Amino acid sequence: MLTVNEVSKRTGVSVRTLHYYDQIGLLHPCDVTASNYRLYDDTTLERLQHILLFRELEFPLKEIKEILDCSSFDKNKALEQQIKLLQLKKEHLDNLIDLALEIKMIGVKKLDFKAFDTSKIDEYAAEAKASWGQTEAYKEFESKSKNDSKEDFGNATTLLMQNFVGFGMLLEESPESESAQNQVKALQNTITANFYNCTNEILSGLGQMYTGDSRFAENIDHAGGEGTAAFVGKAIKYYCTK
Repeated sequence: MLTVNEVSKRTGVSVRTLHYYDQIGLLHPCDVTASNYRLYDDTTLERLQHILLFRELEFPLKEIKEILDCSSFDKNKALEQQIKLLQLKKEHLDNLIDLALEIKMIGVKKLDFKAFDTSKIDEYAAEAKASWGQTEAYKEFESKSKNDSKEDFGNATTLLMQNFVGFGMLLEESPESESAQNQVKALQNTITANFYNCTNEILSGLGQMYTGDSRFAENIDHAGGEGTAAFVGKAIKYYCTK
């Protein structure tokens, strides 16, 4: 058994964060002493490991709770994803170290920025997120779409992409402008009407995916023009935080 302070020192997660996880039902201690000390056993520490994994994949805390509490949660699958993600990050850091050492030894001979490319990490994170389709939003999407024909799905996708065409027409404006913010609202309404209830929390995650996953970014830029994905990401971020 470990106290909350011992868990904090071992994991690097602050005591305040552990208390918050307890409050929202994400990670309860296995026991609380008469003196009100929280205690954690191996089972709760294992759950904490999975929480930290999904935080690395940039899942909202609410979705992490839904996934971990789902009866179909596969611990081995989650561990495999964690290993793969860490390997990609190690490769990225190794490339940065090699570049820095090369610059130190011979100076900047050519402007090569490939070592800064995180697209492989971003793409894997997006794929891992998509593989955990047990959230309420995903279930709602399955329910809505199970009787849809290919034509229905195609029409819904077309409506979605039209929103990005609309964003492309606003690239000379600020992402915080009234027009851009109205376009974000239109995008949110389109997703809610055709796929699942797009809350601000979900919309915020989509905004990160639109810019973090190169495949999403390419499709959005194809619809609205170069720079549209980055513009959409900024507009969504402002919309969800204002």
